[in-house]
Amino acid sequence: MAALHHHDLRPFVHSHAFGDAAAPVRERALWWVTGVTLAAMVMELAVGYWSGSLALVADGWHMGTHAMALGGAALAAALARRAHGNARFAFGGWKIEVLAAYSSGLLLLAVSVWIAIDAVMALSTPRVVAYPQAIGVAVLGLVVNAVCAWVLSRGDAGARAAAGGHADAAHHDHAASPASPPHEPASAAGHGHDHGHRHDHHGHPGGHDHNFRAAYLHVLADALTSVLAIVALVAGLWWGQRWLDPAVALLGGALIGRWAFVVLRDSARALIDASALAPMRDAVRATVESDGDARVADLHVWQIGPDAWSAVLSLVADRPLEPSAYRARLHGLTALKHVTVEVHRCRGAVAEGAAASTAPSPR
Repeated sequence: MAALHHHDLRPFVHSHAFGDAAAPVRERALWWVTGVTLAAMVMELAVGYWSGSLALVADGWHMGTHAMALGGAALAAALARRAHGNARFAFGGWKIEVLAAYSSGLLLLAVSVWIAIDAVMALSTPRVVAYPQAIGVAVLGLVVNAVCAWVLSRGDAGARAAAGGHADAAHHDHAASPASPPHEPASAAGHGHDHGHRHDHHGHPGGHDHNFRAAYLHVLADALTSVLAIVALVAGLWWGQRWLDPAVALLGGALIGRWAFVVLRDSARALIDASALAPMRDAVRATVESDGDARVADLHVWQIGPDAWSAVLSLVADRPLEPSAYRARLHGLTALKHVTVEVHRCRGAVAEGAAASTAPSPR
């Protein structure tokens, strides 16, 4: 009686969390910016109620909406970090941040609509503007947002440095073939699987961090409205061009709406696991089919992390190789961090081989 054999699974166990090493740096920057924005909000509200300035009170509550968005982004980053490596999440907690980015996009869109409505009403019914006080509020808001933008840009620069310092080209490939008996290699079987995992951190660390980008756009949107407001208010104070204030606000609202659309579009694609764009899918297909024999029958490529993509493909070949051989061809596509390959022998090739083996030998 043959002795029991226990499979050693340790070489094939790996993490399915595909965050990047720079995430904690960006998270700290988000918390700092949230704190600065909250401090500015409290100061404006306190001074506004004390002085009776409605402009200061209004801008204080406006700061509060941005503090809520920035705090939500920081909280989402913290929750995603806690979910890292949790078996309950198929690919880590990255989509928590994507959901926060989508929510920020909705808030940006609401702000743009509110600005547009307010601007149209001001154009149709001119208002009396307290220019000195309004300019002071706009300058204060610009200073706060400049500080926040600087903190976030420093955080992103630190994140890029951290990602560069943790670059790891380790590749973890495993196939069904090691567990197959010597006389039944996976390439000759009906199908084989190869799951490859690469945890290198190449590319641009913040390139696909939807949450961080959405927070940064909130700061830029607020800074933009402050700059435009200062220009329009100064023109109104010095040259009496009152129409410039609502007109410039309408322009700013349209630009913010455009930013909101970009955030919503990109984060929504990630939330619904939309397929990668055609160039990436075409690159995977061309790389696997480079030997002229293999043909990809089924292909799925989707995003699973800030700079991480997953690919699941099924291929057919007359002379199939080990699944790991096809996986090795994809090593050059560094964005692919999780790859599953299924290999099938072409039925036509099997039928031809069987016919050749049963044909009578020539005399």
